[in-house]
Amino acid sequence: MGLAGLLRAWRKAAGARRGRPLTQPEVAEAVGRGERWYRDLERGATTRPLNREQCEALAQVLQLSEDERHALLLHNIGGSLDASVPSGDPRVRRALRLLIDKQMPSPTYLCDSNWNILAYNQAMAEWWPWVIEPGANLMRWALLSPEARVQYHDWHQHAKAYVRLLKFAQASNRDNAELMQLINDVRKDPDVRHIWETCNEFAKNRDGHVFRMSLPAMNWETVEVVSHLLYPASLPDCRLVVITWLQGDDDDERDSLGGERNGWAASPSENDKQVDRGGAASRRRIAHNLTKRLSVPSAKDAAALAGDDRVDLPILSQMIGENCQLTLSPSTHSVIWATKEEDGDWGIAEVDAYTMIVRMPQAASVEAAYEELKALMRAVLPADPKDAVARIQVLATQWDQRMKLLQAIHRDLWQADKTLPYIWHPVDEI
Repeated sequence: MGLAGLLRAWRKAAGARRGRPLTQPEVAEAVGRGERWYRDLERGATTRPLNREQCEALAQVLQLSEDERHALLLHNIGGSLDASVPSGDPRVRRALRLLIDKQMPSPTYLCDSNWNILAYNQAMAEWWPWVIEPGANLMRWALLSPEARVQYHDWHQHAKAYVRLLKFAQASNRDNAELMQLINDVRKDPDVRHIWETCNEFAKNRDGHVFRMSLPAMNWETVEVVSHLLYPASLPDCRLVVITWLQGDDDDERDSLGGERNGWAASPSENDKQVDRGGAASRRRIAHNLTKRLSVPSAKDAAALAGDDRVDLPILSQMIGENCQLTLSPSTHSVIWATKEEDGDWGIAEVDAYTMIVRMPQAASVEAAYEELKALMRAVLPADPKDAVARIQVLATQWDQRMKLLQAIHRDLWQADKTLPYIWHPVDEI
């Protein structure tokens, strides 16, 4: 039909919807142009394309759907839908949630244009429990949290990659107040601020990047993962990210996809070479029975998923945040992490008990949380008392050796600078 034919058809349909004809002068006035100008548009006598503002004004007065608006933009500026327009159809979110769940056992999440986590599957919650927390944001976790600096191999290179993404977002969307606040927040960190001030590069995404992480859910084994990025057509401002993992030779200069290892970064990094591939594979518990049921109607139903031997963890739940409920399942050595969602249901994730301990180091200093932490630690150990004691003996020896090393390092630092605080007394104890 061409643009002229489309405009005529759209004006006629808009008139039918409101019960009386929509005239050319009315449309011209709404766009802020003369009647002759618009009449020439409908006759196909104008060759100069419309700008975005004129397209938006026409879309409003003609009551165009998103698809029709998209066609109007393509006819004129070759553009696409405004990424800031979300879909109001609740079926879209449910369909995406189904898609995310079906990616098991690959960790998968959906985030908005400001990297706020909107949805995730069971594997994502197990590998990276921070996504369950209220207000979870990828940038804040990756750039500000201590655990990200431990889990990423060569964190500074990853931080540079994330800063490039933020710089691209800032350049293309300066009117986004939430994005500007996010940038201000992460720049308060001295390391991030230095990277921001010295990095002049931009990046639109990290699709296809291969990198390494050490995860508590895998007993801190190293895994090489690939980040796959998709843009849902129904939510063009959102990002659907699927994480897959690979097996490869760590001593090889090429990554598991055949590219230069860490080629996405500014420079290759020297990573940990000691990886027990067989051990890591044997300890991977990714797909759980709960993947078939990721939400329940009440907190009571969520707790029931932990079984008859469940142990409530109210103090630790409060420390995680509002509308969170943690319930220990000793028989499965896991924690049912429930989060109340906007629709009133409780989203469910099952997290390894050891991951929960690592996730909350601050709880060790909270006296009220002592019994709950003790229950968590017991769940990490073998169920059989004899086996548990044997494991405690091994761990106690390892921790004792580490403590002696820390004391020796502290002694060396203190002897070099006597103004430093001394933790262990007396000095000859070391």
